Amino acid sequence: MATRKCPRSQVAVSANPDDFGASDSPEGTREAVICRILPQMNSQHPDTQPALVWLRRDLRLDDQAALYHALKQHSRVYVTFIFDHDILDQLPRQDRRVEFIRESLVELDQRLREHGGALIVRHGWPRETIPALAKALGVSDVYCNRDYEPNAVLRDRDVAQTLSIDQIGFHSYKDQAIFEQDEVLTQMGKPFTVFTPYKNAWYKKAGLSDTDFFVRPYPVTRYLQHLAPTALATGVPTLADLGFETTDLQKIGIMPGITGGRERIEDFFTRIQNYKVARDFPAIKGVSYLSVHLRFGTISIRELAARAWREGGEGALGWLNELIWRDFYFAILHHFPHAIGHAFKPAFDAVAWDDNPDWHQAWCEGRTGYPLVDAAQRQLAQTGWMHNRLRMVSASFYTKDLGLDWRQGEAWFAKLLLDFDLSANNGGWQWSSSTGCDAQPWFRIFNPVTQSERFDPKGKFIRRYVPELANVPDKYIHAPWTMPAETQANCGVLIGRDYPAPIVDHGEARQRTLERFKRATGESADVKKPG
Repeated sequence: MATRKCPRSQVAVSANPDDFGASDSPEGTREAVICRILPQMNSQHPDTQPALVWLRRDLRLDDQAALYHALKQHSRVYVTFIFDHDILDQLPRQDRRVEFIRESLVELDQRLREHGGALIVRHGWPRETIPALAKALGVSDVYCNRDYEPNAVLRDRDVAQTLSIDQIGFHSYKDQAIFEQDEVLTQMGKPFTVFTPYKNAWYKKAGLSDTDFFVRPYPVTRYLQHLAPTALATGVPTLADLGFETTDLQKIGIMPGITGGRERIEDFFTRIQNYKVARDFPAIKGVSYLSVHLRFGTISIRELAARAWREGGEGALGWLNELIWRDFYFAILHHFPHAIGHAFKPAFDAVAWDDNPDWHQAWCEGRTGYPLVDAAQRQLAQTGWMHNRLRMVSASFYTKDLGLDWRQGEAWFAKLLLDFDLSANNGGWQWSSSTGCDAQPWFRIFNPVTQSERFDPKGKFIRRYVPELANVPDKYIHAPWTMPAETQANCGVLIGRDYPAPIVDHGEARQRTLERFKRATGESADVKKPG
């Protein structure tokens, strides 16, 4: 018998007071409380009909909401992952993300088999494959964790409707966010569009000083005996089977899977107290490097938030704020889906961006003549990752120095980022281009040279990714075109031959951007020159 499904806006169901501690439950609506209690009716006598758990962005066993609820409610549970044609068919044949997923699934399959189950992996269209698999396995219910991207929402709606034809239940849960959708709203019941008040409301709702309810892990291991084997689980297909080729994941130091995520967590928490002071400097090991593991769910957001809160201090709480930004952008995507492909602020759709394919290509390849921007772009191409400070610098340069449409830059990041997340990528680009919610004012324009001097003062990062500038003196590393001819000759870097001259003059580009936004908005502003 399927249990009653909670409203999507409520915290995920707690299946048993013994699992979560009923006395610790935060205040909530009567509906939310009922939804937490009803599953107890089945908790001691699991449904004898099997269930299917559909993995997507949650490639782990521990603290996994959908897996927990399925194992708790059913005596036999199958687990599947679908390589989605709709996604994979758009990717290049060498894509680090596909290899990351594939290797993570190999480890996950092994762990499932250690507990009596196995992973059913298919390459197909989920709208067809999930219902067909559910019927073949004879399950009564399909469980998954929610995905907030618009295409995924439509996909899940279609899958649920098809399953309902055969009276198969479809249950989705919150797993990749602490708070989702309508859980954090203004006092007027409207979505936040500015981060700081959202953050304050997030902390108030979480009540972390008094309870760990919202960040408490799901005790999946208690019920792993309900995992079921099946002859349909024939192993994880090779990259070649999927039509892809091996990439350089191992060479660039990316360890996929649960083990890789665990190693990153333990490493970061040895230095998390330095995070606030170190995070902006790309030449040093100052950030967490956990973004790809969060993206594919090989680690739990609840564990990270709880550990950061317990750790306390400027560094840990500063990093927790970054996790809250992640929830914020998920909420923006949910409430304002028009931001995909359009300016969050509709008035800024009137901004007339330039169209210069040569400049776009130079930016993509790291040939703009601005060393920090070029180093950032080459880091992205070589590693599939870019330091967060540099994402802001590079996006600002693209939109406000080159004057190019933020959507084209957003698409380039989406193509290469190993940790690509639609909500965060869109939010970041709209922030930098001043078209988004809580964005920097349009008259605030990063100076790429000043940013370079401030965040890579010795040019260490620049020299790592722009090796042709290795011998340039520190005095000129941020603006090598200012080197006298004699200095260029002495260090073996002739500007225009060995390294490009700047493709735009920042001062002139800044004035063009101010005029561009004034025309679009009809506004004027006190245009001070920030760094």
